[in-house]
Amino acid sequence: MRPLFILAAILIFGILIALHELGHCVVAKLCGVKVNEYSIGMGPLIWQRQGKETLYSLRALPIGGYCAMEGEDEDTGDPRSFVRQPGWKKFLILSAGCAMNFLTGVVLILCLFWGVSAYYVDTLSGFAPGFPLEGEDGLMAGDLFYKIDGYRTYTSGDASMFLSYHQGDTIDLVMLRDGKKVVLKDFPMVRQEYETGDGGTYTGFGLYLGRQAEEANFAVTMKYTGLYALKFVQLVRFSLVQLLTGGASFQDLSGPVGIVAQISDMGAQSESAEDAALNILYFAAFIAVNLAVMNLLPIPALDGGRILFLALDAIGMALFRRKVPEKYQEMVNAVGMALLLGLMALVTVQDVVKLLAGST
Repeated sequence: MRPLFILAAILIFGILIALHELGHCVVAKLCGVKVNEYSIGMGPLIWQRQGKETLYSLRALPIGGYCAMEGEDEDTGDPRSFVRQPGWKKFLILSAGCAMNFLTGVVLILCLFWGVSAYYVDTLSGFAPGFPLEGEDGLMAGDLFYKIDGYRTYTSGDASMFLSYHQGDTIDLVMLRDGKKVVLKDFPMVRQEYETGDGGTYTGFGLYLGRQAEEANFAVTMKYTGLYALKFVQLVRFSLVQLLTGGASFQDLSGPVGIVAQISDMGAQSESAEDAALNILYFAAFIAVNLAVMNLLPIPALDGGRILFLALDAIGMALFRRKVPEKYQEMVNAVGMALLLGLMALVTVQDVVKLLAGST
């Protein structure tokens, strides 16, 4: 079954990238920009059809796709070229791919949870013996977790994750008690030794976590679909913060090879084919939202980097009646692309080394 899961993972990547490029293609056409070719897949050509002005093609390698717009990188003289469009059209076209990925993630989440009986959030069910901060001015059993160190706890499992990453002598908590927010800023809760029920000891915060259910209906399902999408967005932010602050390292990064391996392991370790499909679908939803957010980051060569140049052009025109020269934009994007490709190569090598080490 593992080769089947690997193929599923590759197809997921290919479909998400093809949908991203489809977003660019559709909005470009709606904005009057000439699209020369839209391709599903990369590499050798399998099939193609010439439309009114766009060549539609299917290629052999299911690892992505592309949308080739007229004058995307240079002025070709065509009034319908991308480079000659007003800023607001460029913004819509550039952001359309990310919007398509985000929408795909939301649809996948909705499909996953359609028909479930209840949704769960993290609650504080009790305390270890000797916990010193229980009370109305501190924590109370039955409190719901709302924020930990500035991160929202959207669904069950979020509280334990954010608590596990916390470092320091104080913590910022926002709890829900009887429907009202209780803000505990610089709360002096630290890891210390507590007794277990069998006479042993452990080091932790002394909190017992539980779950509170919310019965599902149409409105609640739509609510939690949105919450899960926001949770995935926040996980991107959380991961970047961990990388920048040292909470995670370069070794924790995974590229396409590593993610394909994770999806394969996830499917292989599932108890049934149905569980495998649901787990892979959940991961696909996360990847879809992740791609949307990452592509909007203001990094050269990504959609977000090009949107940043649109903003700089707008500011430059307002203040100095000048835009950032295209040659400088092309130079920055080229350097950014080279750095991104270099990073992807390093991460891919690392993923391959991990795979080889795991197979020995």
